Amino acid sequence: MGNIQQRKLRYFILVSLCLTSTPPAADGQIRLAGSGSTRCAGRVEIYYNTTWGTVCDDDWDLTDAGVVCRQMHCGTALSASQSAHFGEGTGQIWLDDVGCSGSERSITECQHRGFGTHNCGHGEDAGVVCSDGQIRLAGSGSTRCAGRVEIYYNTTWGTVCDDDWDLTDAGVVCRQMHCGTALSASQSAHFGEGTDQIWLDDVGCSGSERSLTECQHNGFGTHNCGHSEDAGVVCSGEKTFG
Repeated sequence: MGNIQQRKLRYFILVSLCLTSTPPAADGQIRLAGSGSTRCAGRVEIYYNTTWGTVCDDDWDLTDAGVVCRQMHCGTALSASQSAHFGEGTGQIWLDDVGCSGSERSITECQHRGFGTHNCGHGEDAGVVCSDGQIRLAGSGSTRCAGRVEIYYNTTWGTVCDDDWDLTDAGVVCRQMHCGTALSASQSAHFGEGTDQIWLDDVGCSGSERSLTECQHNGFGTHNCGHSEDAGVVCSGEKTFG
């Protein structure tokens, strides 16, 4: 009986390990990281030789950024940031002098000097902002799927005014953030006041838009609001357990 129980225990342990272990990243895998990063905006990092590393901004342009955005399933490139806009990485700098034609499936398929061959420091780390990643939820008490709505435009994050802000508008944000449906469209800086720019005012979505910026609005930066009117959302995708 003891041997049978031991065999069952070993089998259970092996099955548990198979179910819970996380496969390692593969060479050429890519991620966006750094200060202010989102799923589709951030410092470009490449996984190679068991290590994550950055990309140098020498010759970094919208064509190169476009390959990254497509590889990340994040739409088209809005900007190809340079000079460690999303903060400096650490460790390896994997790619330098990247030159993409635009048709590549992966940034590592583009021309470059070779993995690890560069003349850069992390102050030159390259980044991207993609069309599907120009939004984030921030502020006091915010989570991945609830917070003050902020838009990235013209290299700056800014807020949305709550004039005419409703559940239809909030629903576009929630869908864009892959956060389910909208539970509430908060007003009056419910998640705290933002700073700097107020990018959108009098937003009017039909509900079918892929991005909040596709909705009708007064134009980027055209508003009659203060940050005490910053709009927010709470989406169904954020589960709370208590």
